[in-house]
Amino acid sequence: MEGERMSTVKKVTDEQMKKDSLQIRFDVFVTEQHVDPALEWDEFDHSPSTIMFVDYAEDGTPLATGRLRILADYGKVERICSQKAARGKGSGRRIMEAIEEEAKKQGANKLKLGAQVSAIPFYEKLGYVVCSEIFMDAGIEHKEMEKNI
Repeated sequence: MEGERMSTVKKVTDEQMKKDSLQIRFDVFVTEQHVDPALEWDEFDHSPSTIMFVDYAEDGTPLATGRLRILADYGKVERICSQKAARGKGSGRRIMEAIEEEAKKQGANKLKLGAQVSAIPFYEKLGYVVCSEIFMDAGIEHKEMEKNI
């Protein structure tokens, strides 16, 4: 889009890309939001069935990340975050579009995610609807959201 920095979302295929994804999550969730690292990292970070994505700036700087897990009847969208400098510039949207495209390829027809309450408007713009009451995750208020794809 015009006015946005050029960037490219890539599916994580090697250790450096995985490190980039985990570093963004560390910067956002652990450093900024004070999430306990023991809660941030989980077994799915090392599962071959977890698909991670990173949005890179033209110069190779990692801007945003997210991951997708295909479950029995839907795709689970997780760990969506953008570096502070990338917020409001389309990086998060590009990650979500790549996840949605991959989920369709994998045969999913619905996506679900747990959104931090402050991020609900972002997901609503992408067509997600709230489908739960507030719940706490890592000390942060969330609501479950879903979208048919």
